[in-house]
Amino acid sequence: MQEVDAIVIGAGFAGLRALHTLRGQGKRVLVLEASDGLGGVWYHNQYPGARCDVESYDYSYSFSPELEQDWRWSERYATQPEILRYINHVADRFDLRKDIVLNARMTEARYDEQAARWTITAEGGRQWSAHYFVMCVGQLSTTKTPDYPGQSGFKGRIIHSAVWPRNETIDFTGKRVAIIGTGSSGMQMTPVIARQAAHLTVFQRTPNFSVPASNAPVSDEEDRQVKAHYRERRERAWNSPTGLGFAVNRQSALEVSPEEREKVYEAAWHRLGFGFALAYHDILINAEANETAAEFIRRKIASVIDKPELREKLVPRGHHFAARRPSVDSGYFQAFNQDNVELAYVKESPIVEFTPEGIRTTAKLHAFDVIIFATGFDAFTGSLFKPSIVGRSGITLRQKWEDGPVTQLGVSVSDFPNMLIVVGPGSPSLLSNVMVSIEEQIDWLAALIKTMDAQGIVEFEAEPEAERAWVAHVNERARETLYLTTDSYYNGAEVKGKARVFMPYSGGVRGYRRHLRECAEQGYSGFALRKTPAARAAKAEAPQAV
Repeated sequence: MQEVDAIVIGAGFAGLRALHTLRGQGKRVLVLEASDGLGGVWYHNQYPGARCDVESYDYSYSFSPELEQDWRWSERYATQPEILRYINHVADRFDLRKDIVLNARMTEARYDEQAARWTITAEGGRQWSAHYFVMCVGQLSTTKTPDYPGQSGFKGRIIHSAVWPRNETIDFTGKRVAIIGTGSSGMQMTPVIARQAAHLTVFQRTPNFSVPASNAPVSDEEDRQVKAHYRERRERAWNSPTGLGFAVNRQSALEVSPEEREKVYEAAWHRLGFGFALAYHDILINAEANETAAEFIRRKIASVIDKPELREKLVPRGHHFAARRPSVDSGYFQAFNQDNVELAYVKESPIVEFTPEGIRTTAKLHAFDVIIFATGFDAFTGSLFKPSIVGRSGITLRQKWEDGPVTQLGVSVSDFPNMLIVVGPGSPSLLSNVMVSIEEQIDWLAALIKTMDAQGIVEFEAEPEAERAWVAHVNERARETLYLTTDSYYNGAEVKGKARVFMPYSGGVRGYRRHLRECAEQGYSGFALRKTPAARAAKAEAPQAV
C-alpha cells in the first residue's frame, strides 16, 4: 500500500488546486480520479451548448499572476471545450499529471484512529494510506437519471447531458429529439439542437428564470484592460457577496424611481448574466424588491416569444427570481418561435410512460429517435454518499448526515478527523463563483496544515458544539433571504427522500472569509488539534487492570 501525506479525491478545478498547493508545501500528494480524464464536471458535461455562467476571467485560478497574464480567453462566457483546454493547460504547466491516478474510483475511505491515517480503497482493490483526506468531488457530479415506466423498451437512444458520449459527434440532423428538463443544461442545449433536429420537444415541469449570457468574443483591447487591472478585479470578487468581479450596487431596488430602476436592469440584462441578481443588494432578501427584478425579466422573456399560448407557459411565475439558481442562456426562449420546436408542459400533461416509439403523456404519444435527460444532479451530498466514508467508531458519513449535512465552517465534520470537504454543504459553494470558494478553502486548509506541522499536531477534528453552532448560523442566514420560499437543490428538493435542509452558506463570500480568518486567528477555534490521536490518548489514560 502506497503511503502519502494527502489523498485528494477528484481531478477537477478543486482537486488540481489542492494538489498544486499542498505539493508546494512539500507534501506528498496523490489525486485519485474516477474517470479517464481531468476536468470533473467539465470533462463529462460535453453536451451541445455547454458553457459557464460566470465570466471567464472570474472563473479561473488566481494563484498564479503569470497564468493569468499568459492565458487568453476567447469568449466572455467560456464554452466547455475551452474550459477543458484551460484545465489541461494548468495540469501541464504545473506538472500535475505525475501525481494524478486516473480510472481510480474510490469505493471506501476508512479512518484508523490509532494511526490517525486514512486508508482509501478504489475499485479493483487498490489501496493508499494518507494522513490527510481531501474531498474535491464537486457539488454537481452525481447525476439524477429518471426511471420512467417502459424506459428500457425505448428503441431509440437515451443520453444524459452530464455523461455525454465522449469522442463522438452526435448529428441530430433529421432526428426527432426530446429534451427532458429546463435547468441550465436544457436551456443551453435547446437552441443548438433546435438548429439541427427535424423536430425538438422540450419537456418542462417548471418555467425557469433565465438571463441572456450576452456572450461575445473577447477583444484584444478588453483582454489588455482586464489583465492590466486583474488584481483589482480579483479584490472585488474576494470582497463581494458572490465572488463575481464587478462592483455590487449597494442601493435598494425600492429607493430609486421606476425610471432609474429600469435603466439599471436594462444595463444588467445586457451584461451581468448570473450577476443580474446583484443589480440591487436587496433582490435576494426582500420580496418586494425581488418582484421588481422578476417582473422586468418576465417582460423581457415575453417580448421574444411570438406565440401567446407558449408565452403563458414559458414565462416563470410562482417563485421568486434567483430563489432557484437562475440560468444564463443564449437564445433559449427564441428557439420556441421555430416551427420545429414544441413545448410539452408536464404539469398540464404528465409523462405516463416510455414506449418503444417515444414518450406517452396524458395528452398524446410523442415519437422520438433520441431522448436527452437534462435532469440535473443529486447536489451537494450525492457524490459524498457514493463511496463508504467511515470515520471514528465505524460511523459512516451517510449515517452522520441522515438528517442533513452537519459541518464546522462547511469544511470539516466531527468523527471524521483529518478530512476536509472542499466547497461542500455549509460553505458558499453553489451560491458563489465556485472558483473563489475553492481557492479560499484550500488556502485555509494549507495554512492549517502548516500550523499543525509547526506545532507537532497530528490530528484535527471539528468539535460537535461548533458544528451545531455553524449549522444554526447557516440556517439563520438562510432565513434572512428568499431562498427558503421555493423548492430547489439548495434545500434538498431535487431528490425524493433527501433531507430537506438548506445546504449552502448564504452569508456571502466576504462574510465567509471573515469566519475562516477568525477561526484561524483564534487558534482554529471549533477544532480539536491533537499531538496524539484521541483514540491513542484515551487508551493510554484508561485504568490498567491489576
